Amino acid sequence: MTQYTTDKQVWLVTGASRGMGVDIARAALAAGHAVVATGRNPEKVTAAVGATENLLTVQLDVTSPADAQAAVQAAVDRFGRIDVLVNNAGNFNAGFFEEITPEDFRAQIETTLFGPINVARVVLPVMRAQRSGLVVTISSTAGISGQAFCTAYAASKFGVEGWMESLAPEVAPFGIRTMLVEPGFFRTELLTPQSTQYAAASIADYAERTAQTVAGWQSMDGQQGGDPAKLAAALVQLTALDEPPVRFAAGADAVGAFEAKAHALLAQADAHRSLSAALAHDGV
Repeated sequence: MTQYTTDKQVWLVTGASRGMGVDIARAALAAGHAVVATGRNPEKVTAAVGATENLLTVQLDVTSPADAQAAVQAAVDRFGRIDVLVNNAGNFNAGFFEEITPEDFRAQIETTLFGPINVARVVLPVMRAQRSGLVVTISSTAGISGQAFCTAYAASKFGVEGWMESLAPEVAPFGIRTMLVEPGFFRTELLTPQSTQYAAASIADYAERTAQTVAGWQSMDGQQGGDPAKLAAALVQLTALDEPPVRFAAGADAVGAFEAKAHALLAQADAHRSLSAALAHDGV
């Protein structure tokens, strides 16, 4: 295929067969950009996003480095460059820590931490050669504040936060920027059975809380306050800025989570200030 020639951006969006990824791909296309929309089933991606000349759908399981390599190569072959990477693909392994199997805990990390890492490893050389680019990673308020029943998910998102925050100064000299997006509760498909897996109840001490928590999460599915289409439009707006934010609190509840964590950290820093200050070596 001939390479794409335009002054518009080329976006690569992971997890674009359903949920927020679909909205992000559609918003980028509506803004006139070219989009490489990826998912495990390219046919489902095309059906969800809608075929157009500015859209390329590619198979990508983010846990597969080989898939990542092939998807990025397909993007460059078709459009010649990648300006915006949106690491969006994810799932949710929920449950109390003692009831989440080691295999499921590790699988969560593989998808929502190593998944975006796999894709970024292949995209960054392209952006570095261009001396420009933006890496957007969809994190979560679970990457700002942990909570019960989210140990695996929060561990992966806290990892994403540290990885991206540390990556930013490494790639900045090459004109590459990073942006973390921490959504609160949005009406996506994250809480559907296709995206959420609950740990099997196996410990009597947790049984009542497990039943209550699962019922609570299930009742929220489809009732979340955030509109993913509005978030997608906001991301298009933010990516157009000369200085995209390092972090974007997506939703009023996310802003509240940021503020609560900031206040908690300040209080914790101050709680034992004199003891903390007394830990230096005596003398020279």
